Amino acid sequence: MTHSKRAAILWPALVLLAGLWLTAGASPSVARAAGAAQEAARRTIVLDVDGMTCDMCPITVRKALEKVPGVTEVEARYEGDGRGWARVTFDPRRTTVEELTKATAKAGYSSRPRADGGEGG
Repeated sequence: MTHSKRAAILWPALVLLAGLWLTAGASPSVARAAGAAQEAARRTIVLDVDGMTCDMCPITVRKALEKVPGVTEVEARYEGDGRGWARVTFDPRRTTVEELTKATAKAGYSSRPRADGGEGG
């Protein structure tokens, strides 16, 4: 292998390693600030969901909500009598509560934010 080919392979690797080394050496306060900014960008709500008739319905609701851009986590449960709930964590910079309720409606289930904002269950 010629010197120029070896250099073409090694330089990008060295740059990558240097970046990893600098990142690993970042102060804890910088890491905490980055984590706090990421956490601040997330919001969790509980949707009351109507039209659920069986234990498979929450899977459909969960899958519909997971397709919405900005949704990072979904938990859905069937409570019986046509009712259930979904706890959704999402980035409000990327989606809205209205988009979440539209997603459940498109899947065949009407939903609305829980009035008291309480946890599912």
